[in-house]
Amino acid sequence: PSSMPTSSKNIPFAASETELLQFVSTQVATAIQRKKLHARLSHMAQYDELTGLPNRRLLYDRVETSIARARRQQGCLAVLYLDLDGFKKVNDMFGHAVGDLVLREVSNRLMQCVRGVDTVARLGGDEFVILLDSVVRYQDASLVADKIRDVVRQSMDIGEHRTLRMTPSVGIALYPEHGTSMEQ
Repeated sequence: PSSMPTSSKNIPFAASETELLQFVSTQVATAIQRKKLHARLSHMAQYDELTGLPNRRLLYDRVETSIARARRQQGCLAVLYLDLDGFKKVNDMFGHAVGDLVLREVSNRLMQCVRGVDTVARLGGDEFVILLDSVVRYQDASLVADKIRDVVRQSMDIGEHRTLRMTPSVGIALYPEHGTSMEQ
């Protein structure tokens, strides 16, 4: 202990050590940038840019996984298909910026209607699919569809002291009753 210096002095690095530290730090920074880019590209490939919801590709993967689980456990699942009636008129009358606001609001409302294990996805345009994992009976899916209709029908503030009301059409398909694959 008595041989330890009492003041902290900067210990100079040799030129070769400095070069090595710079090389290592550059490699680490590059690896971090690549990792971030990969995560961003992966997110872009699986999620809808406008709503942040899973896209068609990720939905299909989740449905296939859910079907495999239901098959193993001899369970059921439901897929709800939702289309916004008259949405084209919103874009035509108010423009695509307002249409985008409506789609984001509908997305948020749909997320409030499902459990954490369920998936709400946007297929494109005004089409959404809701995967209800581990549904016990048709009535359960029907109750969720009714809740979705009620929530989406509520008026939406679109700015400039205007409100809109959207009416969704919702179809329900059950596994295995209505099909045993995503395509069916």
